[in-house]
Amino acid sequence: MSLDALLARGREVACQPWARHVLTPDAWTELRGVVLDLLGLWADPHAVHALLHQDGAYRLASVEVRDGAFPALSPAFPAAAWFERMIADLWGHRAEGGTDERAWIDHGRWDHAAPMAARPGGPGRPQPEFLAHEGDDIHEIPVGPVHAGIIEPGHFRFSVQGETVVRLEIRLGYTHKGTLGLLNGKSPRAAARFAARLSGDTTVAHSVAFARAAEAACGTAAPPRADALRAVMTEMERIANHLGDCGAIANDAAFAFLPARFHWHREQMLAAAQTAFGHRLMMDAVVPGGVSVDIVAAGPGAIEAALHRLEVELPNLLRVYEDYSSLVDRMVTTGIVSTEQAQRFAAGGYVGRASGRDVDLRQSPGYPPYDRLELAVPVLQEGDVDARFRVRIAEIHASTLLLRSLLPALPDGPIAASLPMATGEGIGWAEGFRGDIWHWMRLEGGIITAAFMRDPSWLQWPLLQAAIRGNIVADFPLCNKSFNCSYSGVDL
Repeated sequence: MSLDALLARGREVACQPWARHVLTPDAWTELRGVVLDLLGLWADPHAVHALLHQDGAYRLASVEVRDGAFPALSPAFPAAAWFERMIADLWGHRAEGGTDERAWIDHGRWDHAAPMAARPGGPGRPQPEFLAHEGDDIHEIPVGPVHAGIIEPGHFRFSVQGETVVRLEIRLGYTHKGTLGLLNGKSPRAAARFAARLSGDTTVAHSVAFARAAEAACGTAAPPRADALRAVMTEMERIANHLGDCGAIANDAAFAFLPARFHWHREQMLAAAQTAFGHRLMMDAVVPGGVSVDIVAAGPGAIEAALHRLEVELPNLLRVYEDYSSLVDRMVTTGIVSTEQAQRFAAGGYVGRASGRDVDLRQSPGYPPYDRLELAVPVLQEGDVDARFRVRIAEIHASTLLLRSLLPALPDGPIAASLPMATGEGIGWAEGFRGDIWHWMRLEGGIITAAFMRDPSWLQWPLLQAAIRGNIVADFPLCNKSFNCSYSGVDL
């Protein structure tokens, strides 16, 4: 059965740009038999919602919660397991038949369970136990949540046989901020600052997705100049983060020259952002309705100068990378994610594209101004650390071309439009440097009553667990940096 045929049996609820279909529990369960991508799963006090993709079409489905439970999707979609655990922690809805019923964000320290429920209360859930290891000569190595550097907290539990990793289990939630609760009761403009801080290194892209969700719910479009400026900021953010990641990957292979040069160029891009938009990370520059700041007269020149310096040296940096066999040997065939694994978890960004998954929201479903720009998305098949490094390099080239197309042709006109005090529901998206970002929002009289933010890392962290299997423990930092998943983005 096609996805559309199944959804047609449900009750349609207005949502922009795609209607949301409320299914019966039996019809919801039938989603398990449909070949599709599960991109996100979240809830409100009365229902559970899913973002689905099949054959280029994006759809929204819901099921009402009955007696505190809903049919689990994790038996068919492994990516659903973490979402179902999060839903149980925040809203108290139990996934019947789920593959993992342990707590996720609630580490057994909350005073009250289900803080997002209609009636929160009672003690928090018990602290989740790690999976038991099986087999001879297996020992465990706990790492974190506190790490020896400026890094977000997360716990990694390795089951190891000799030096070979048999299993990795990741526990997150240490940076839970109650973001979804902070959004409720605020206008989109007032709440935008929380979206901008969900994952600070992706502040622009998350702000774009949040703003687009608010604009869809209100039936309002940002002015053309705002769309173009948002794209300029997003591509600058992409280049800066890819440069930082390339340097960090080389650093974890103990090759000091490349991180020094990559991070120097990252600093040049951040300095250009400071000149152009008044903030190195361009935080709070994107708001619902448009942007809060225009590019200054010196901005295009500063950005072009940073791009020129990078363009001159980047081929030499890539040559250095390729010429040192001791460096390449650490990268090639390390931390492989197969195309099948990337497809099962619907992974986007450089993780998906390094494993043959050709997905980029700038192309499909697309959004302004990318719908009028030429974009070459690099896709490789090897799925290892080297492929994820090379995809980043190719994306730096692609973003450079986009910026040189955008900057000379910025439209004239206003940079923001006011949002009406509307009642509605909308979903917005943006292609961040890690991949596809999705935000959903429900408004009543211009006030947020329910929302969700889905960072790409929700679908990439589980693949890191798979990628490290069969590798030695010493290669985990290399694999981890090549993924560079966001802790804060999934901790909400």
